[in-house]
Amino acid sequence: MGCWLNLGHPAIAAIAASAGFDWCLVDGEHGPNTLEMIHAQLSAMQGHPAATAVRVPWDEGWMLKQVLDLGVQTIVVPMVDTAEQAARVVAACKYPPEGIRGRAAGLSRASNWGQIADYEQTANDEICVIVQAETRTALENLTEIANVPGVDCVFVGPADLSADMGYRDTPTAPEPMAAIENALKTIRAAGKPAGIIFYEEAMYQRFIDLGVRFMGVGADAAICASAIRAQADAMKAKYG
Repeated sequence: MGCWLNLGHPAIAAIAASAGFDWCLVDGEHGPNTLEMIHAQLSAMQGHPAATAVRVPWDEGWMLKQVLDLGVQTIVVPMVDTAEQAARVVAACKYPPEGIRGRAAGLSRASNWGQIADYEQTANDEICVIVQAETRTALENLTEIANVPGVDCVFVGPADLSADMGYRDTPTAPEPMAAIENALKTIRAAGKPAGIIFYEEAMYQRFIDLGVRFMGVGADAAICASAIRAQADAMKAKYG
């Protein structure tokens, strides 16, 4: 169970990482997160129990390289539609000869600025690559995507998927829900962990029963906004 971090603030990241979630994900796709802001949040979460992940904006190799050099071990890539695209993502996350990641770990946080002497020898086995299936095209290619060597988990994006299917405002309609459930089964049948993010708690047990092992259950922006508004409403109701 994990928390999405969209606000881009180290203090919020530290609170979330120590709150009891299994993982926290810094969102570089939809949050206003520069490299410096991601770096600050990773440092703030260091030493707290939650594992850390980062979602990049797109599948560009240079983006993946920069984030990995910050010491990220779990990387999430959105909008992966084909096995070929998934293979490019994996290659960008691996050092040669398995991939094309540029070598400069000794100058970066990834190796604690050179103190982890064997970082480049061990990183390929320690980086977790998660790709997101968020379109009808991705679902058509899902078995092939999940079977790409080096793809460690496939994450279904229900909001974008339901919109792509014509159900932008009703992601829990029968057709997108059936597609999501079939996708989760396909991922599991390929022997890979399945992931999803959903903000309706009533759905969580259903997804767990379908084999989901990486589930986003909230986002800092939504949680903070809800709590602040609830406090304001309560004070207005009580004191005018």
